[in-house]
Amino acid sequence: MKLVIQIPCYNEEKTLPQTIVDLPKNIEGIDEIEYLVIDDGSTDHTAQVAEELGVHHIIRLGTHRGLATAFKKGIESALERGADIVVNTDGDNQYRGEDISLLVSPILKGKADMVVGSRPIVDHPEFSPVKKTLQRLGSIILRQLSKTRVRDAGSGFRAFSRETCLRFFIHSQFSYCLETLIQAGNSSIRVTSADIRVNPKTRESRLFQNVFQYVWKSGTTMLSMFVLYRPGRFFLAIASPFILFSLILGVRFIYWIYLSNVVDPGRTYLPSLILMSVCMIIGVVLLALGIIGELLKAQRKISEENLYHMRMKRNFKEEQKKSIRPEGR
Repeated sequence: MKLVIQIPCYNEEKTLPQTIVDLPKNIEGIDEIEYLVIDDGSTDHTAQVAEELGVHHIIRLGTHRGLATAFKKGIESALERGADIVVNTDGDNQYRGEDISLLVSPILKGKADMVVGSRPIVDHPEFSPVKKTLQRLGSIILRQLSKTRVRDAGSGFRAFSRETCLRFFIHSQFSYCLETLIQAGNSSIRVTSADIRVNPKTRESRLFQNVFQYVWKSGTTMLSMFVLYRPGRFFLAIASPFILFSLILGVRFIYWIYLSNVVDPGRTYLPSLILMSVCMIIGVVLLALGIIGELLKAQRKISEENLYHMRMKRNFKEEQKKSIRPEGR
């Protein structure tokens, strides 16, 4: 059983040494542990520091492409290197390396395919009351969207089985945390949480500059994922008020024309009829978009399943080559 611990990094030369030192060298049930650093276009000496620390694998992206891209490249590289389990942690040493054993344990026991480290949000000394509220609210919304019971949706401290990694297709440019959860929940991947500890903060987050930016980026990501994975429900929710309002106008028109004893001969009710028609047309168009979205969703699932099998075949061939190569020497 091989474990690859990947660390997406952007200008982490100061914090990377402690992060690497804290990583486990041995875990019960794991035969081999390797470290993988993804240098996301750092302008400092992150890659050189990783080399000096003896990191097994270093990927240099060349330019700063964002956390989601770095995560995706790391997963691809870990799979190519034969990882059975992949753990993702941060280069700022936010999470305690010794807790990696808590993340991989449910996967080793066959109880989960993906494990998310749950930080002590309520008791976190460095989280402001506003951030605590937003974190908890965001996790509640994510649980509804992803159909999972993860307590800390924003945690980047996670473990994935090889099968889970093969099924991930990252579209977001902001962060993989939200998308992978929604994707896992909608792909019947078993997801669970594990209580973890955190180290004192070493720097401010680089994903967002303030709370408002965090809310905006997280909100737009969740909205886009909702449209992508549940287009029918999304467009139905938007179309319903328009259709309901048009029906109310229609009933009102019928009442005044045919049922009311008080009818104004000079009143045509034309504005109400026009508004009713416009609302109904908008509602029908939105419903049509929902139907089209569901058709595209079905097509995307077929495409992702085909890509998954292609990945499986490619990785199987690579494993065969690795197993044959020593015998030919």
